Amino acid sequence: MELVKRPRRLRMDGRVRDMIRETRITKKSLIYPIFVEEGQGIIREIPTMPGQKRYSPDTLPKALEEAAEKGIQNIMFFGIPKHKDECGSQAYCDHGIIQEAMRAGKKYVPQLLYIGDVCMCEYTSHGHCGIIKGDSVDNDKTVPLLAKTAVSQVAAGADMVAPSDMMDGRVAAIRQALDEAGYIDTPIMSYAAKYASAFYGPFRDAAGSDNFKGNRKTYQMDWHNRREALKEVDTDLEEGADIIMVKPALSYLDIIREVRDRVNVPVAAYSVSGEYAMIKAAGAQGMVDESAIIAETTTGIYRAGAEILITYFAMEIAQMIDEGRIG
Repeated sequence: MELVKRPRRLRMDGRVRDMIRETRITKKSLIYPIFVEEGQGIIREIPTMPGQKRYSPDTLPKALEEAAEKGIQNIMFFGIPKHKDECGSQAYCDHGIIQEAMRAGKKYVPQLLYIGDVCMCEYTSHGHCGIIKGDSVDNDKTVPLLAKTAVSQVAAGADMVAPSDMMDGRVAAIRQALDEAGYIDTPIMSYAAKYASAFYGPFRDAAGSDNFKGNRKTYQMDWHNRREALKEVDTDLEEGADIIMVKPALSYLDIIREVRDRVNVPVAAYSVSGEYAMIKAAGAQGMVDESAIIAETTTGIYRAGAEILITYFAMEIAQMIDEGRIG
């Protein structure tokens, strides 16, 4: 055959394949979510998320040290308080569980970057992401509490805040509150396009927020919609978001791509608990090669346009990067 173009030429040598690789993954772009529970001496397995644990502030430093040793640089905290009430008061308490986790992290493993998830679902007795009014969340009564939560987290040591509540106007309120408190350099990573997904199930068990009745469809997005995601992204950028996030990741790769093509800020994706649990379950049953699936799905998220990945597989991905199996 007389062929001028032979794409296989660039696939014949592994060194050439590595040289021309279009999608590259680094440890520095990974964020590892960790669950912190109020109490002492706690290292508790999460049944719906094999391999993940809840820690108390006194046992947390060991987990942080292990992450740092693997080369993970970025940590996101989710808190589980002992006390929950209608207004989620422990979310913005100066000595709440996230605030104490921040202090422990800064004291014992200060080289890591700490991100606070700003929401109220883990702290409310009803499990919703704000103050309840009728059958839904009262947007305008919730927003000031989210801003208060963000300030309290940063005061305790958070390097970045990530509002995940999906209330209208919360990015602007948080930005104003942080600036007024003197935290003008603290970035906001907004859960801008967060869908009302069934993939969150294991997280609600892990974070102790599975006590809610009804659903979150009045504030999280309808998963049929694409244009609405872009509207949310545009709004959050106008309000001062520094990083835009799409959540979940695998079923929303088209949204990640659209957002990446639209904005000139970093784009993050959250590979959520249900994605993690499915891969773990299939791997445990021998149905798939777990490591290969982790590598392929992770690469797919980056290829879609994400530059930052929040993932419970962060430790495994870091190990695979070291071994040259991904990256």
